[in-house]
Amino acid sequence: MILVTGANGNLGAATLAALHARGTVAAGGSRTPGEGMRRLDFDDPSSLDLAGVSTLVLVSAGYAEDDRVVARHAAVLDAAVRDGVGHVVYTSLTTAGDHLGFALAHRATERLVRASGLPWTILRNGLYAELFGGLLMWAGGDVESAFGDGALAAVSRADLAEAAAVVASDPAPHGGRVYDLVGTPITAGQVAGELGVAHRVISLGEYRRRLLHETPGLLPFQPPMLASIATGIRHGFLDGTTPDLTDLLGRAARAPLATAVAAASAARPEAGD
Repeated sequence: MILVTGANGNLGAATLAALHARGTVAAGGSRTPGEGMRRLDFDDPSSLDLAGVSTLVLVSAGYAEDDRVVARHAAVLDAAVRDGVGHVVYTSLTTAGDHLGFALAHRATERLVRASGLPWTILRNGLYAELFGGLLMWAGGDVESAFGDGALAAVSRADLAEAAAVVASDPAPHGGRVYDLVGTPITAGQVAGELGVAHRVISLGEYRRRLLHETPGLLPFQPPMLASIATGIRHGFLDGTTPDLTDLLGRAARAPLATAVAAASAARPEAGD
């Protein structure tokens, strides 16, 4: 059986759906499991029952400081070794993202995966097109960002989920492989053009100020993480492409510009708000 962690999250749920669409027997795991799911609380190692799992799709358990994220992943990998999991597929971060504020937890987990002794595949996922569009800020009917004229090799979450399903369905040919799953470079100006509005560039300092003082609900580690994305895009560190995604999918990737435009449009304030 294939087990997908984080199955109530966006990527985990999409991966599980992609596996089912292929007719593959797969189940989900979550700290708040739904019907037919296993309870897997990464912060409670005693809950990590992976018996009978042939392939584990380990969706990164972010939304915490690095030490907590790495500890969570270590606990899952220990359980995988103990319970005889046959293959681990880990959803990591694109190689070009080594400088990003959340890269360390991914690279540390990759070390743990390699050291586990289990057969493995690492999917170095590019940044979501949904994220790119969602980070554009609406102001006076136009959009603002700290991305400048920089481009992001964005990729749709659905394509990353399908790629994970392809690998998990038949993991043996992908053993010991690292795939860099990035898409087509897009810019904030292109998204704005599709929306029929202007794109205004703000400084990185102004962006950080807004994150710290005008963006409610952010956890302490998130403002520097988001600022690192902005400077990476602005200075051309995240625009490189590889054929790994289309090779795994066996088709062209979904157009990231359309996905980013949809995400930005969904965040557009209603008239009068």
